Amino acid sequence: MSKRALFDEVIANAAAEQGESTSAAEGPAQSRARKPMNFATRRLDNFEEAAKMLKKPAISLKPDEVSIWPGNARDYSALSEDRVRTLIDSLVAENGNRIPVIVRPTPNGEKRYELITGTRRHWAIAWLNANNHPEISLYASIEDLTDEAAFRVADIENREREDISDYERATNYREALKSHYEGVQRRMAERLKLSPGTLSRYIALAEMPQTIVSAFGSPRDLTLHFAKPLLPLIDDQEKRQRMEDAARSIAEEQSLKQSFDEAIIPANEVVTRLLAAANNKQARARRQKQSLLTQSGREFGVVERDRASELMIKIVPSESSIDELMESLRAAIERSRIWAKGKA
Repeated sequence: MSKRALFDEVIANAAAEQGESTSAAEGPAQSRARKPMNFATRRLDNFEEAAKMLKKPAISLKPDEVSIWPGNARDYSALSEDRVRTLIDSLVAENGNRIPVIVRPTPNGEKRYELITGTRRHWAIAWLNANNHPEISLYASIEDLTDEAAFRVADIENREREDISDYERATNYREALKSHYEGVQRRMAERLKLSPGTLSRYIALAEMPQTIVSAFGSPRDLTLHFAKPLLPLIDDQEKRQRMEDAARSIAEEQSLKQSFDEAIIPANEVVTRLLAAANNKQARARRQKQSLLTQSGREFGVVERDRASELMIKIVPSESSIDELMESLRAAIERSRIWAKGKA
């Protein structure tokens, strides 16, 4: 079933659940039907047909009249001018959003409406209103939708979006499974017109331990592709522990790289290192950690020693002088004897 048919079905079902009449919708304009439709035109038809079906006109709103529905997969807080720059330019050129967002009334809410779809358009127009374009409003279609119907409408639109990560979609599906489908994956798959296998992989991705997720430069980098070889190892307690130990070390490296504006460790390398740790029974035993102390007994960091090849030192803020810290570091390096390997 096409996304357009899915969208029409969701809206029609929602209307029936609300007791509204659902007379057959008119087809798209004949001139549009006679020629190939691009992505924007297909989506515009979806909204036009839905509006005809429910007899709900589109209206103009200001972004501050609309709250963001938390059931959408997109992380609103992660949006930025850079991420929506192309959309911002398009909205300025067209003086608004040609394709309406979907909102629903919130009689008991702090704001008049709640945004179901169109998170990027809402963010972009809010940004434009705050940056010399107060005349641009948010073009919206008002629909009466249950939470479950709202979730399906948002999901259909989000499947068109390549910039929503697998991990965002996975966590959204996991929450929806609990909230709308009583934990029954097959029922949810049927409602979303997804294969049970695909839904199962998304739910498994959402259950990935946060320790392992943090090893990636961004959760957005953890795709189904990269998660596939890791997921079977999660059920093995020993392998999972070794992966989590390695993930903590990788996360520290990622943090250091980001603090120095260096390129992060790419996702494929993270996966390679996690798999190597999972299959290395000596991995946990090889690491030794010890506090770093100044001569006066103040703790100023941790030294992690790998007997095979390396010494990793983590320094935290301290009131000790630089000379005192350097002297203690020198002592720690001498004790490790790693320096001697270069002279052998």
